[in-house]
Amino acid sequence: MVQIIAGEKGKGKTKHLLDMANAEVKDAKGSVVYLDKSSKHMYELSNKIRLINVGEYPILSSDGFVGFISGIISQDHDVETMFLDSFLKLSCLEGEDITSTIDSLEKLGDKYKVNFVLSISIDAGLLPENAKKDVIVSL
Repeated sequence: MVQIIAGEKGKGKTKHLLDMANAEVKDAKGSVVYLDKSSKHMYELSNKIRLINVGEYPILSSDGFVGFISGIISQDHDVETMFLDSFLKLSCLEGEDITSTIDSLEKLGDKYKVNFVLSISIDAGLLPENAKKDVIVSL
């Protein structure tokens, strides 16, 4: 399943994502993973959440990003939820069409029972049709 927190830059999406991650880990039976473009939010997350600084890895395309996500899932079969902050930046999709990447995440989520929560710096009304149904917070 894919869930989206959408809104323009500076609207508080990261705060929502951090709060959701910290709440999720309290009841999680599996692993909770938080992907970010830096380690800046390390101390705002529970120490039970695995923080991955995606900026440390050479991801050059959205396909490479989906491969990176697949690798995380393959090495930890207990991944329950993945929080992706600054999704457009992490996935190399700033200014690009996100339709196929959202579809790929939905397929991965269904196959491996992983919930993806994304923060996307776009107004919810401007998201592609396949992503609009996944919006849980619009700021």
